[in-house]
Amino acid sequence: MNLLICKLGATGDVVRTSPLLRVWDGDVTWITAAKNTILLDGVLPNCRCLSWEEREKARDRRYDLVINLEDTDDVASFASKTEYGRLFGAYLRLNGTVSYTDDAKDWFDLSLISSYGKECADGLKLQNRRSYQELIFSGLGLTFKGQAYILPNVQNTELTGDVVIAPAAGPVWPMKNWAYYAELKIALEAQGLVVNILPQRKTLLEHMGDIQGHRVLVGGDSLPMHLALGLGVRCVSLFTCTSPWEIFDYGLQTKMISPLLARYFYQRGYESEATTAIPLADVFEAVVSAVEKAKDRTDVLSPQTVQP
Repeated sequence: MNLLICKLGATGDVVRTSPLLRVWDGDVTWITAAKNTILLDGVLPNCRCLSWEEREKARDRRYDLVINLEDTDDVASFASKTEYGRLFGAYLRLNGTVSYTDDAKDWFDLSLISSYGKECADGLKLQNRRSYQELIFSGLGLTFKGQAYILPNVQNTELTGDVVIAPAAGPVWPMKNWAYYAELKIALEAQGLVVNILPQRKTLLEHMGDIQGHRVLVGGDSLPMHLALGLGVRCVSLFTCTSPWEIFDYGLQTKMISPLLARYFYQRGYESEATTAIPLADVFEAVVSAVEKAKDRTDVLSPQTVQP
């Protein structure tokens, strides 16, 4: 079976889509953003990774299945014009608008292109209790059994310790910037733990190496969280304005859910109240507990032990 996957970004979303590679025999072509090709190129012998700029190379064959998980006009148009037997996900209608196939509605009904409109989609997203993988797998007629993320092998960097904090959330979701990371670092160091702040790196592989060199990662719903889950690193994850239920925890994650989550759910503005709603003491206790669990590696569900 020839499979084409169109998933360009964000990088964390590419990572959490990678379990699909574990359930398909045959050749896979994955089109992604150029910066993400390092995560997919050569990870499996049957997977060909192309950047979006190289997309025309993907027209060298007919695909049994095209999976398009992007909702933009250009990617939907490309997917629609590719020769295929079945299309799953977003496509371009004849009138030029983007829609999605009925079998993909479990996911896209919750998206920006939802047929119900954004307000209703956000409400459905808040009510949803299935992980992203469960939503995609079920639409494809598959059963998600905890198949692990697929990531390239990396070496630890010089940055090692007990806890690494990933405080940066970026400009799109400013309310993911929890207010007490600095205080958390001081409190953890007072317990004798080695605590680092995750630095900016030139490459994703270095970024992964930094995370892999620690017992626990603390941060929001972001790329470092997904990388930690894929690397078998325990994480304490703070959810202030996005869905904690879409994230499959792989037995590695402690979710700290804001008591004000519903108030600020999927809002992209900034309110300081959202960034202070999760108490420092609660996060401190969760991190200390996660470090203790990580010391006993027997209870850690590593990617290699997850159902293939």
